[in-house]
Amino acid sequence: MTIPTSSIDQVIPGQGAMAQPEAAKPGRAAKRRKFRFISNKKAMTGIVILGIYLLFAIIGPWVAPYDPDARGKQFVAPPSADHWFGTTHLGQDVFSQILVGTRAVMLVGLAAGVIATILAVLIGVTAGYLGGGWDDSLSALSNVFLVIPALPLIIIVTAAVPSGGDTLVALIIGLTSWAWGARILRAQTLSLRRRDYVEASRATGESTWRIIIFEILPNLTAIIASGFVGTVIFAVTSEITLAFIGIGSATSWNWGTILFWAQSQQALAQGAWWWFVPAGLAIAFLGTALSLINFGIDEFVSPRLRSAGKTKIKTTSGRTVRMRVGFTPVLDNSAAPHTHASPIPVIGGKPTPVTRSKEATR
Repeated sequence: MTIPTSSIDQVIPGQGAMAQPEAAKPGRAAKRRKFRFISNKKAMTGIVILGIYLLFAIIGPWVAPYDPDARGKQFVAPPSADHWFGTTHLGQDVFSQILVGTRAVMLVGLAAGVIATILAVLIGVTAGYLGGGWDDSLSALSNVFLVIPALPLIIIVTAAVPSGGDTLVALIIGLTSWAWGARILRAQTLSLRRRDYVEASRATGESTWRIIIFEILPNLTAIIASGFVGTVIFAVTSEITLAFIGIGSATSWNWGTILFWAQSQQALAQGAWWWFVPAGLAIAFLGTALSLINFGIDEFVSPRLRSAGKTKIKTTSGRTVRMRVGFTPVLDNSAAPHTHASPIPVIGGKPTPVTRSKEATR
């Protein structure tokens, strides 16, 4: 008796007489998974805005139309074709000051973020994985730096060493901002060091640092990136705050310096909105870009955040199901989606729909 291959395929797909093993083809889901972070609209928008700021930080002093310190004949002039963002009380071009000041802001933010992130990873992951005396000593060190006030320390040091400039500010912020991130990384490392894949690596004779670098750190990438973004935001706001209150050199241009001179010369009372609004918008857009990147990291890590707030869900068959109050869609590959709803009571032989109040559906 000969069994047709079609019958075999119906029972065990791919096991017919002429069946050949098919090479695994990467599907669309796998390709999307690789670029999920870049495809996130929030993250992509933040990266684009941040890239523009980095470009201005690099080429700003070269493409500025005027010397930011050069005095002109148009005093407190509104925006025009010659001066896009107007001029100051000395005739200085505000647009050139913003372009030149972008470099100092980005330098302090990124340098402080890198220093704090490196220290947080080294101390937090080491304390969490090694444990014992290492954990006690490094945790005590983190607790000490947690209570050090960064902003007053920066004010004291910059007042004592006025020639330090932006490099000194970035160094102080980086050295005083790593403790909180180290505590978070230590807690996550404590939960990862007893996982099966870590135990398997340890059983095969892998070295401690190889396990930390190749097994622990990849699972902490999102937390490290989020901590880096948070430190950059803190460093940027600290740099601008220090310049605004007059700490540091008043001739070293950044956005805080522009706001300092605008406030000291009563730009708001004179109605010279162009003196402080562009600098304020530059700060706001940079903070928005960094926050969007942070939101994108959170959504990349947590699947719940990726689907939160969506009223439409696409099934594997390509159909779109709209979420409604009181109905729980069952997502399958059938032609029509099924929903679970409250049973409809029958009164007088006819089904009577049940209406739910807002309080009942909560």
